Amino acid sequence: MDMSEVPYSCYYEPIPVPGGDDPGYEYFQPTPATASVWSQDMQHGGPPAGLLMRAMMRAVPDDGQEFSRITTEIIGPVGLGVNRIRTSIPRPGRRISMVQADLEAQGPDGTYRTVARSVAWRLLGSDSTAVADAPLDPLPASPDELPQTVGFPTQDTDAVAWGKVGFIGTTVTARQPGRNGKTPAIWIRPAIPLVAGEEMSHLESVFTVLDVANGVGTRLDPTQWSWMNMDTTVHLITQPTSPWLGVDSDLAVGARGYGASFADLYDVSGFLGRSAQTDLIAEQG
Repeated sequence: MDMSEVPYSCYYEPIPVPGGDDPGYEYFQPTPATASVWSQDMQHGGPPAGLLMRAMMRAVPDDGQEFSRITTEIIGPVGLGVNRIRTSIPRPGRRISMVQADLEAQGPDGTYRTVARSVAWRLLGSDSTAVADAPLDPLPASPDELPQTVGFPTQDTDAVAWGKVGFIGTTVTARQPGRNGKTPAIWIRPAIPLVAGEEMSHLESVFTVLDVANGVGTRLDPTQWSWMNMDTTVHLITQPTSPWLGVDSDLAVGARGYGASFADLYDVSGFLGRSAQTDLIAEQG
């Protein structure tokens, strides 16, 4: 695997608060590594979700609570101008709390609009080993046991041949037969840091790539159809122990122009949780 294939060094560059802007936000300049597979003028859903997770992790105390349910709403196209994030804690608590992060993007006229939001429940961790019961066994092979590549295959008969378009070309992937639907299961991780000069946490890594589930779980032809998601909800039963995320996904398409992607998620140590995404199904052209 040749990592020189990845032409970027990070997804976001931190920048000082611009003069006259609100110091209650963190400010970032997205790099081209964030670009969507659908348009080079907007960001893929993954890096903003990772950045929102980073903000939420930094906003909460080290109090023994762990992230359990995380919902990310894509409210509008996430532009490549200056991005800024602000966090809040709508529901503090010793055993249960909620944290929220809002992402705003600067438009051509210099104003900001909210384009994405993550809301997470955090629960106090305790020892439930005696009754632990994952619904599925671990994936048969770990990423280190499989051939790894930058991006996705360019020629494929059982999945979308994404290649190295935009954000996809900044990920490392490995694949094996899936248990859901008609497509392979994949291991995926970012190949570059989320924010320049920082080492990603495992949660940041997982949430930076998790948005790909709706693309992993379909065999639709992207030259004929689009299936853009506007949200991702994740339920975790434990915390990730590595930057790798295993995704075994299936896209269910209805007859009325919308569908949903459902994925079983894996850590290198076993079952991690499940995700669901709402997808707008549209014919191209």
